Amino acid sequence: MTENLEATSELQSRLSSLSVSSFPGITSKNCPANAQDGLLSTDLSQHPQNTANLLNDDCKGLPQPTETDLVEPSGQAMDGDSEMNGTNGKEQLPGDKKATLPPLKPPSTWTSPALKELKTKLRQEKDSVVTVYRGDVMTVHVPTVPEAKQVCWEFATDGYDIGFGIYFDWTPVTNRAITVQISESSDDEDEDEDLEGPVNPGDVEKGSKSAASSNLGEILPVYRQDSHLAVQAGSHEFPGEGTYLLKFDNSYSLWRNKTLYYRVYYSA
Repeated sequence: MTENLEATSELQSRLSSLSVSSFPGITSKNCPANAQDGLLSTDLSQHPQNTANLLNDDCKGLPQPTETDLVEPSGQAMDGDSEMNGTNGKEQLPGDKKATLPPLKPPSTWTSPALKELKTKLRQEKDSVVTVYRGDVMTVHVPTVPEAKQVCWEFATDGYDIGFGIYFDWTPVTNRAITVQISESSDDEDEDEDLEGPVNPGDVEKGSKSAASSNLGEILPVYRQDSHLAVQAGSHEFPGEGTYLLKFDNSYSLWRNKTLYYRVYYSA
């Protein structure tokens, strides 16, 4: 009996000497004696300088928000007062769209072999025979009038052809008089009309001269006309109020002046 008690006492003494740390893979952690004290120790307001670290430690392993998740949705105003149109975020104003000119109908044109008759008749009229010098463009300004419905023209030349085209200026008419303007072309060619060669952009052989004014519409681009072989004639119905620009173009000629017989008149 005494031996059993001694053995039990020795076993208890051995067990009491052992600790949790004696076993590998197991660690010990002391818990606070008072649970309330443990809750108070987690108060972040008492340690503001460690708040960021605590949040970062707690968020490790969790998906982080991307930059696009933090951006305000496009197309929504912060204050909600205005709505934005378009992909560039700019408001589209009613006056931003440029006004377009009304379409112009093509002219009616024809030719006549009566060269001598027209030249004989026009020699008797004042200012109907003019010289268009080499490199120059003569523009006849013909305003629309309430008494007529269309403009008509006839012209011929001596010996050589000449460029001819028609434009319409939509600017309101302030002067009803027909006027003539002579100017030097900015598209002067370095070759005579008798010389053949490649045609450059803007050459009258292609009729590619364009109008620079925003109020100017093209009725007939400038082409070289065989006005020395037949009378060139035509007409055009008024598209509205404005001024016709009839261009006689000799800018492509380096050496020769052109004698031009022409007349412009109205028709009902």
